[in-house]
Amino acid sequence: MPNHKLTHYIVVNYCDWIISFSRTHLVSFAHLIQDSMILQSHTKTLASSLQIPKPILVVAKFVQFVSHKLVVLLSATLFTTPIRFKTPKRELPMYDSSQKSRIFISEIKKKIEVLSYGYSDKKVLLVHGWSGRSTQLFMIANRLLEKGYMVISFDGPAHGKSTGKRTNMMEFITTMKAINKKYGPFEAAVGHSFGGMAIINTNADTPIFKTIVTIGSGDKVADILLNFTNSLGLKKTISKKLERHFQDKWKVRISDFAVNKSAAKMKTPILVVHDLRDGDVAVSCAQNIRKNSKNGSLLITNGLGHTKILRDKKTTHKIVDFISQNSKK
Repeated sequence: MPNHKLTHYIVVNYCDWIISFSRTHLVSFAHLIQDSMILQSHTKTLASSLQIPKPILVVAKFVQFVSHKLVVLLSATLFTTPIRFKTPKRELPMYDSSQKSRIFISEIKKKIEVLSYGYSDKKVLLVHGWSGRSTQLFMIANRLLEKGYMVISFDGPAHGKSTGKRTNMMEFITTMKAINKKYGPFEAAVGHSFGGMAIINTNADTPIFKTIVTIGSGDKVADILLNFTNSLGLKKTISKKLERHFQDKWKVRISDFAVNKSAAKMKTPILVVHDLRDGDVAVSCAQNIRKNSKNGSLLITNGLGHTKILRDKKTTHKIVDFISQNSKK
């Protein structure tokens, strides 16, 4: 094994260990988010829902000093590795009441855990965000059941009880298409953050959802890469090199996955939901998606942040009302 490959192997495995070891601390941090919101209520944005563990920041800066090529490989590994969090107690009733099944998706060589919640001919697909899980949108799921819908949700590739260690946008898209074939058709799809991005990119390629709701969705992947490398404390040039790395590896153009561009290709009714002070994804992403949508609506909340918005009763009711209104058309 060449020296740079050996070094990369050692560094990546060290960071995998740090990610695993840090899960407890990240969960503890998540429990403190509400307090952080209160403390930072005078600021424009709220605290981010996740922080990168300090040992990884130290390693990233050291590897950057040694080799830009190596730090790009390290960044690519970290970027595509979600963290599996323990399911909070508030989500367990949905999990316990759902029928569980697994499907093997040969294109990505992963087994996907799927939940079927309730029963109806009218089905809605729920898609969690990065490092999320099938029950994360439980309040929306409960409201949909009250309105006569059946909910299908899943642990994304390399998330929750699904198999795999790393994943990407293309794998999520492939997974949704496979789920549609087995469990569809769907009246609508609701996606949080990365899940919202994946839904719009899926529907732009293959129109399978009659109505779409995104919550806290990002927009341009290039911007997300820049924010990620900034969070690691790396030079701006690393972001562009990371983008080229992914394009060469996946044989795609990163710009093709910009949500505003994909939304512009569809006439599907889209409700773009975002919090004004989201600390993870700027509200300008929602505004840009709405501006480029042919049939889009915008719902802006204030003070709910990136994840608490999923548990807001008023927002949940507006989301389900939007789906119901468009299902009748």
